[in-house]
Amino acid sequence: MILTGGCQCGAKRYRVETESPEAYYCHCRMCQKAVGNVFAAFVNVPKAAVDWATLGPDLYHSSRLAERGFCARCGTPLSFAFPDSDRMDLTIGSLDDPVAVHPSSHFGIESRVPGWSHEDGLPGKRVDDSPEIVARWEAAYGVGTRPGEIRP
Repeated sequence: MILTGGCQCGAKRYRVETESPEAYYCHCRMCQKAVGNVFAAFVNVPKAAVDWATLGPDLYHSSRLAERGFCARCGTPLSFAFPDSDRMDLTIGSLDDPVAVHPSSHFGIESRVPGWSHEDGLPGKRVDDSPEIVARWEAAYGVGTRPGEIRP
């Protein structure tokens, strides 16, 4: 399937071909802060499949292990990625047709904000239950630190 999207002002535009319409909610504290909301909604895609019709997104290194793409002109959050990964997340709100994808899971459920999340029957996972993210976190911040904490 082909997805297109971009920022609110149109300065950043992308097109991506992906195999799956499945997306997810991220409730981790860093995503909450990055998008200014109680969760972020993403679709995960191969980086190589994303074609930026304009210059790529402006990047903000939100931690020692991740970067977030956005439009510096209008502020729209566009992406999340681990620089050493071959995959990235695109924000559902930046899609031209958000209905083209559907939620399939929740991540970072230990940081769900009570009163702002409702049981929908989708599976959920804690950040510290992801061995890959725990390893990335410990490599960046040291063994024994809690994955998902807000850290510069």
